[in-house]
Amino acid sequence: MATSFDFDFGVIGGGAAGLTAASGASQLGAKVLLIEREAALGGDCLHFGCVPSKTLIRSAHVYHMMHQAERFGLPQPELPPVDFSRVAKRIREVQAEIQKHDSVERFCSLGVQVEFGPAQFVDPHTVDVAGKKYTAKSWLIATGSESSSPAIPGLESVPYLTNKEIFSLESLPESMIVLGGGAIACEIAQAFSRLGCSVTILQRSPQLFSQQDSDMALLVQQVLESEGVTVHTGVSIQCIEEVDGQCRVFYQTQDGAGHECEAAQLFLGLGRAPVMDALELHNAGVEVSRRGITVDSRMRTSQKHIFAAGDVTGAPQFTHAAGYEGGIVVSNAIFRVPRKADYTNLPWCTFTSPEFAGIGLNEGQARKQLSGVECIEEQFSANDRALAEGELQGKLKLVLSKGKPVGVQIVGPHAGELLCEWVPVQAGGVKLSTLAGAIHPYPTLAEINKKAAGSFISPKIFSPRVVGVLSTLFSYRGRACGK
Repeated sequence: MATSFDFDFGVIGGGAAGLTAASGASQLGAKVLLIEREAALGGDCLHFGCVPSKTLIRSAHVYHMMHQAERFGLPQPELPPVDFSRVAKRIREVQAEIQKHDSVERFCSLGVQVEFGPAQFVDPHTVDVAGKKYTAKSWLIATGSESSSPAIPGLESVPYLTNKEIFSLESLPESMIVLGGGAIACEIAQAFSRLGCSVTILQRSPQLFSQQDSDMALLVQQVLESEGVTVHTGVSIQCIEEVDGQCRVFYQTQDGAGHECEAAQLFLGLGRAPVMDALELHNAGVEVSRRGITVDSRMRTSQKHIFAAGDVTGAPQFTHAAGYEGGIVVSNAIFRVPRKADYTNLPWCTFTSPEFAGIGLNEGQARKQLSGVECIEEQFSANDRALAEGELQGKLKLVLSKGKPVGVQIVGPHAGELLCEWVPVQAGGVKLSTLAGAIHPYPTLAEINKKAAGSFISPKIFSPRVVGVLSTLFSYRGRACGK
């Protein structure tokens, strides 16, 4: 006799992965339970991540452009200091509008039962939520990640900010130290600097964006520094202390010299840790590591009826990656059609200004893994629209192996949008000749994509051999100007 469960499919976590899976499973006819520990659905992205950070970045960009009026031939206005409470209010308004899409009412209309509270596994099929037990035939764990606190002497006794507090400040701090040099750290550093805060970045690695090509990372760093952000890379944090209401950080540079800096606020942007400790996963027999919940390519844990997706697995920590994984889970758990996750052509974007986006392998990765690697670079300073916009910093780097594109990185205006044209090239098999031959409206930033593809195709079309054949066939006489 088959075991009876309360639900066909249970989801723990109301972020991108969980909402995608719950919505899809319910619309496919499954009886679905969705559990969220916070007071509202939406996950870290809506409340403490993508949405508030990009809203903040936009406000900072507008204020920055107002200060740049004279550069565009306009009268330079006198601007009062930023009232950060109004910026925070705008962030909340944007969140509230998006929250409507991630509401209990919407998911109830899809047939999903939503419960709030901390979830704990009782056994492989049973979860306890605030004293009430629910059973499901299959489960998805999508509890996300949170800012991790490194083991730095003194940190535990010093007040600091993470992504959970930074967007709800009621006043702009005079100064801030940012620990870390990745996407979150650089976005926050530039945004607060543009709003009028004095910002210092302390990065352990020798460069910002430690996993990316140094030449591309340097382009972003140069802009940050030109705007007033102080950047120290290759440093080792020795200890932190609070002095007269200020945070003081003692650090050592690569030459062994000791230094210190002081600021009104300290922001941690050093990394993320999976949220899984309170789930009592041992009761379900689910294997974990320091990185997160262990899953196979079908997002299955050590218990094949329990899946995990999103940041909690330690996989690429992007909202769009979590949504993609939620779809993988639906295919395997609901459709029962085997489907594997493939991150080979996962696009990403850091929303600094200029933006930094990429897909596939960067140059360093390609040279380590492949042979016959070559790179084609196009500068935004040669793009007419970028010139008109006054956005000349940055470049596009196309990475090829034996003539086949294996990756693209872009540092420049709207790099995330420009990267979208490379997704079908990388993942869909669209040929470079097709991109090079496609008509792009003029003047647009996207012409840089066409130009990069054309730079690869042109030597083949205009080769001496082709010229010689055409000259022989049609009696062409060569150059008209001898200069």
